[in-house]
Amino acid sequence: MPMITRRTAASLLAAPFLLSAGHARAAAKTLKISHQFPGGTIEQGDFRDRLVRRFAAEVSKRTNGDLAFEIYPGSSLMKTVAQFSAVRKGALDLSLYPLAYGGGEIPEVNIGLMPGLVTTYAQGMAWKTSEIGQQLSDLLEKRGVKLLTWVWQAGGVASRAGGVVTPDDVKGLKIRGGSREMDLMLKAAGGIISSVPSDEIYAAMQTGSLDAAVTSSTSLISFRLQEISKAVTTGRQGSFWFMFEPLIMSKAIFDALPAEQQKILVEVGASLEAFALAAAKQDDEDLAAIFGKANVKVADFNAGGLAKWRAIAEETAWKDYAGKNAACAALLKLAQAIPVA
Repeated sequence: MPMITRRTAASLLAAPFLLSAGHARAAAKTLKISHQFPGGTIEQGDFRDRLVRRFAAEVSKRTNGDLAFEIYPGSSLMKTVAQFSAVRKGALDLSLYPLAYGGGEIPEVNIGLMPGLVTTYAQGMAWKTSEIGQQLSDLLEKRGVKLLTWVWQAGGVASRAGGVVTPDDVKGLKIRGGSREMDLMLKAAGGIISSVPSDEIYAAMQTGSLDAAVTSSTSLISFRLQEISKAVTTGRQGSFWFMFEPLIMSKAIFDALPAEQQKILVEVGASLEAFALAAAKQDDEDLAAIFGKANVKVADFNAGGLAKWRAIAEETAWKDYAGKNAACAALLKLAQAIPVA
């Protein structure tokens, strides 16, 4: 019978521990979520930050803590535009991101802020279950981005000068549109284009390098633009400015997770769309109240004005976008097939 050495015995004694350790619960994985908007709490503040916090809390709960999150508002982790590239490369896990900001890397995504193309929330949300939604999702996944939550926001115009309702109102104004396509329309209407992220609008308007800015109702409120504006136009009755601002995730990071965790991420993301829609609509109403209280002149877009904006957009932004490549042309055609609701 072979002799059992002290070393062998020690190894045998250790074996049960090693086997059980192999079945031990894996350590929690911490995912980082970055966005450009002001931070708050799960109950108060910019609804986009609240959405991210709700998402993190619910996913953590449903995975029994196996997925944890660190949230970086106000572009505190990395600069605003850089977040899209970081998600694509797997250097950032998630971001709530204005998709058109990524148009410099992927021109097709500029359809997420195409002037006059989406004019109501129902029209925008219909994309998700239509062919354009599938085509856009597939395109993004091939480029390394997973869509988790569909978020649309109406936009308005804050101005240090007069109100902006019709194209004639922007002539000579230094104005920010938020995307190449939006800027093309504004330029054709006589505006002088200044490109800054929404979190830099306040400083630009304060110094006079910007006269007016088009951005979401939520950003107009969150960045306190009522403090430096003389007029505002809301999107509560429709707008030429509707932006797609989804919660996105690195496809590489998503694919590396267990199937059950992937399922939870998708389900929780979708479950927050009703919250985002209601919050965005409420912000459209709150915009008028907050700016009005600050003695800012409040106006709304109207059907006649929007028709004029769309006519300019079709001849400038839409043609430019469709001419970039076949994918852009196809996406634009699919989007035009979604009726206004």
